[in-house]
Amino acid sequence: MERNHRTTVQGVVTNVKNAKTITVTVSTERNDPLYNKRVGYSKKYYAHDENNAAKLGDVVTIQACRPMSATKRWRLVSIDKAAVAAANVADVEASLEASEGVAEKEDK
Repeated sequence: MERNHRTTVQGVVTNVKNAKTITVTVSTERNDPLYNKRVGYSKKYYAHDENNAAKLGDVVTIQACRPMSATKRWRLVSIDKAAVAAANVADVEASLEASEGVAEKEDK
């Protein structure tokens, strides 16, 4: 099977805690047979990331490949859209925690 004909999907990285492995959540819609409406659903895939290049929140493209472990059947092809820088997120979270902490002290 040629690589150009393998299945590719696009999703968001939701976990990067394992070495050389990312968890990608792919969201899509399908018709519900009972209600005849479009219903959203998502599926998680484990993908091989050789260089640990993908970060949490990145939009990536993954491609089907040979089994690399008991759960990994996909590999990272490209990072389509990078997430907000982690330093900025940490700063925002720290400021929110600080403001929440002040609000809790005022309530007491």
